[in-house]
Amino acid sequence: MKAQIKWVEKRTFLGVSGSGFTLPFGTASGKDGIRPGPSAMELVLIGTGGCSAWDVVQILEKGRQNIDDCVVEMDAERADEDPMVFTKIHMHFIVTGRGLNADKVERAISLSADKYCSASAMMAKTADVTHDFEVVESA
Repeated sequence: MKAQIKWVEKRTFLGVSGSGFTLPFGTASGKDGIRPGPSAMELVLIGTGGCSAWDVVQILEKGRQNIDDCVVEMDAERADEDPMVFTKIHMHFIVTGRGLNADKVERAISLSADKYCSASAMMAKTADVTHDFEVVESA
């Protein structure tokens, strides 16, 4: 896996993935306080949630669950001192579908957390990573 980061100006950077996708990111700087995109740490958090959501959707689809949507709401805390790593990450899954089996949803989330999600495994080295979920019946 490869990536390239290019400094654009002030505190704005451009990330280019090895697969060719481009993403601006950075933090506010100067008097205008313009934010070019998410911060690097926000991207880490988003990536962690995305990795786990991908697993959960795939596991439920393979289990022939009628899943229509999966949202992961994340809440994280960071250390007060540098390097300001994540210390707590909570992932709340909202899984929507028709006749979903709550036990299978719980199992999919556990499999992601304990076996498949490499991003969650890395975050668990510094953070207490917790999960919960709710199942919503499709209209």
